[in-house]
Amino acid sequence: KHFSDRTDETVRNKTDDNESLSAAGRKRKAANTAEVSESAGSPVFTCWLMKSEPESRFENGIDVKFGIEDLKALPNQTGCWDGVRNYQARNFMRQMKEGQQAFFYHSNCKEPGIAGVMTIVKEAYVDHTQFDKKDVHYDASSKPDNPKWSMVDVQFQRMMKRFLPLSELKKYHLQHRANGGPLKDMALFTRARLSVQPLTSEEFDFILSLEDKEPL
Repeated sequence: KHFSDRTDETVRNKTDDNESLSAAGRKRKAANTAEVSESAGSPVFTCWLMKSEPESRFENGIDVKFGIEDLKALPNQTGCWDGVRNYQARNFMRQMKEGQQAFFYHSNCKEPGIAGVMTIVKEAYVDHTQFDKKDVHYDASSKPDNPKWSMVDVQFQRMMKRFLPLSELKKYHLQHRANGGPLKDMALFTRARLSVQPLTSEEFDFILSLEDKEPL
């Protein structure tokens, strides 16, 4: 089963764009820090936030719903993250490396926010839905010999100890923007419409730390 529900620039929402592992496997790899590529001078991100819709919404008669419980229900709790039709979001997926972690973010719903953690288990490859005329993400301008769109495979790792709503994350963002802190430049607020967003290791670790705190 492929995912035909990815949030992208077609989603009409102001905040969105138009791992079942062992304890050892949960340990963040030493490489999981944002660093600057000496040659390119551009940030190299190793943590991510990926948005999908947990509530039913129909496009061309097809329900594009896909929440974290849907990922959990798949064989090996693993599936492809298809349907991204935004070039910047696609380019971020092409940067992803196997073993990196991403937050599963519920979007375009009553209470958007971070629901859980997943792991990138297959690096970017051709998104087959772009060639499927029956798929809501069909792209007639994309050709098999020169495909435009990519996807990655993700595996459910765990639910957050508590759901982290967008409203709470925004409060921290505003605090940190005023006084300094890890979330001051978080893409969720500076590039809000993107369905696939990069996180620095500091942002990722701070958000994880919120699990053990009372809601703000």
